[in-house]
Amino acid sequence: MLTSKQLNDIEKLQKECEAHDGIQLKLNWEMLKDRDSDQLDFFYYEGDELIGFLGLYGFGSTVEVCGMVKPSERRKGHFKKLFHDGMESVKNNGFKRILLNTPAGSASGKSFVKSVGAEHKFSEHQMKWQEQPLKETEGFTLRPAVPEDLDARVHLSVTGFGVSEADAREMESRQTNRTNTQVYMIDVDDSTIGKIRISLEEDGKEAWIYGFAISPEQRGKGIGRKVLNRIVKDHITEGRSVHLEVETKNDHALGLYESVGFKTVHAQEYYSYSI
Repeated sequence: MLTSKQLNDIEKLQKECEAHDGIQLKLNWEMLKDRDSDQLDFFYYEGDELIGFLGLYGFGSTVEVCGMVKPSERRKGHFKKLFHDGMESVKNNGFKRILLNTPAGSASGKSFVKSVGAEHKFSEHQMKWQEQPLKETEGFTLRPAVPEDLDARVHLSVTGFGVSEADAREMESRQTNRTNTQVYMIDVDDSTIGKIRISLEEDGKEAWIYGFAISPEQRGKGIGRKVLNRIVKDHITEGRSVHLEVETKNDHALGLYESVGFKTVHAQEYYSYSI
């Protein structure tokens, strides 16, 4: 696990980089706080100060890569060294697909991915719910997932996100015991037709929606919209803001989220890289 000092140093450096560049880095804090391997995070310190950081985030056979360097210490080769070490770890861990992540507004990030020959694959919107009247939230049951739901969750991930069954099983199994995270199953007429994961971040002040999937045969019936309205209502009542992430190429999901009141506040770019 990462130490409290390492986590604090990462957070401090992140805030400095974001303030300097006017961006928002995606460092997957839920995963950083729950590390069970020392092969996924790379640090460059000068004395007691963290100068550079690179994190690897595994999702089945895919690994996402994101990092940063103190603004006043850039162009000195620090990030190239971190990236080299990270790619050695990617080889050792057997990941098959590498995605480099950089905020859409990061000039330095785009310059780096271009320098290593990475190819742009897709963009992702980070969205936040903006206040508007909430509509009907009836006609379904939202219940906490139990171990017996694992196969259903895997199937929903395969049909909803196009991932392999092996990757889906690994990812769903990993989510079961995460701190401040709850997976819910969506039932209609005693049949499970969907799932959604909610993570509480920023000391419980933010609710983030992940892994939302409705079975193909149940789409287009308004169930997804009702579920989102319920989730938003439950969390704003508790004083939380509500957020989510969606790929921009997923027009259906993007339109659904916008219709409920979610607006884009940041964007991330993903690039495919080959070792």
